[in-house]
Amino acid sequence: MTTWRIRQAQISDLTELATIRNLLWPDGAFEEHVQELDDVLNGRSLGTLPVVILVALDGHEALIGFLEAGLRSHADGCDPSRPAGYVEGWFVREEFRNRGVGRALISAAENWARTQGCTEMASDALIDNEPSQRAHRALGFEVVDRCVRFRKQL
Repeated sequence: MTTWRIRQAQISDLTELATIRNLLWPDGAFEEHVQELDDVLNGRSLGTLPVVILVALDGHEALIGFLEAGLRSHADGCDPSRPAGYVEGWFVREEFRNRGVGRALISAAENWARTQGCTEMASDALIDNEPSQRAHRALGFEVVDRCVRFRKQL
């Protein structure tokens, strides 16, 4: 029996969403997460392409996961003639993993991408994040490339 539901994030989710987002991206300051989310949830996205934030709520309406998706003008391994839906961030609290929450978030993101005219969904995972890679493969994603990125201070 499902004891959770998926919906689009609302401004009332801001603090709880920033808290759980900080679990996925702990290198960012909590205040930065709040500001970025405030911008997106109030329609002040920095980019020109659409984005959506989906949340998973338990039976008590507590936030147990989220997925941020957007459109990208191109994504590795996807048809370069059209935008692709892109999973920018995806997180489910550990105690709710392997219960279908992540799958439901991905499905909702795919449905959103279809409404934007997309025929493909793309994502990425760090090379050492095996759990994320397994989750992606279990949901039908295929590896299209592996690379090591470099930078140099000038």
